[in-house]
Amino acid sequence: MDTAFNPGREAATLDLHEPTAGLGDPFAQEQRTPAPEAGRPADLAVTVIERRPGWRFLDLAELWRYRELLFFLAWRDVKVRYKQTVLGGAWAVLQPLATMVVFSLFLGRLAGAHSGDVPYPLFVLAGVLPWTFFANSVTSCTNSIVSNQNLITKVYFPRMFIPMGAVGACLVDFAVALGMLLVLVCCYGFAPGWGLLLAVVFALTLTLAALAAGTLLAALAVTYRDLRHILPFAVQLWMFATPTIYLPADALAGSRWQAFLPLNPAYGLIANFRQAVLGGPFDWYAFAVSGAVGLGLLLVGGLYFRRAERGFADVI
Repeated sequence: MDTAFNPGREAATLDLHEPTAGLGDPFAQEQRTPAPEAGRPADLAVTVIERRPGWRFLDLAELWRYRELLFFLAWRDVKVRYKQTVLGGAWAVLQPLATMVVFSLFLGRLAGAHSGDVPYPLFVLAGVLPWTFFANSVTSCTNSIVSNQNLITKVYFPRMFIPMGAVGACLVDFAVALGMLLVLVCCYGFAPGWGLLLAVVFALTLTLAALAAGTLLAALAVTYRDLRHILPFAVQLWMFATPTIYLPADALAGSRWQAFLPLNPAYGLIANFRQAVLGGPFDWYAFAVSGAVGLGLLLVGGLYFRRAERGFADVI
């Protein structure tokens, strides 16, 4: 047996016993100190990798470096959703359209709900469409981390891109359905005009609110798996707790809870989105409160997601 000293072999053998906790972890911090052990070459150093303590928000620089990955994750979700389907992308239109028919039949005709000068089916569709986007985004985000466990345990990338990709796929469906809504608006003789620019602002704020709720629930769903079984029922209750979808504002004016309804982030954003598309006075109080709640939820969700993502590969 060759017992000659081989610096390369010795270094390779000793590297197997180096502290490697947190390797590849963006929260890790690296320290280099001279090696004190006898028998090591003097020019080698010991690398100690430790986790960075504390709460940290999104690393925007890292997200920008991996920006192309976000597009491919969102496009993958779109292709998987409509793979081997008969109607394909038409499902993005049929879901809000079917919900509009149900509300128009039972609330518009049987319950006698009114919507002023706007036809009730068009009024409901302008509220159902952004709600469908919001609900689908929250549901997809909640299940996204658990559904991508094989990807998470194999390679490092910003974990936040997984729920962001799920929202991006739902945003494609929303854009398709929005085209149908604009066609119906023109058929009924309404002209949105410059209000469409504000509709984009309200839609982007609604996207951030959906990402905020979905990110928080996605991190919780890794530890509490029964959350995804509760979510469909919770989303249905959330829809009925957002009455602006199916009732005009004047129908709720006499309610003592009118000032508290915008605490639901979907309420003020959906109400103002409808006004921007159909034309009408905006409820700036509802938009300010719902937008602030959505941004606050995004801050909380981002902090908790970054805190919990360190153990995704172990828990999942």
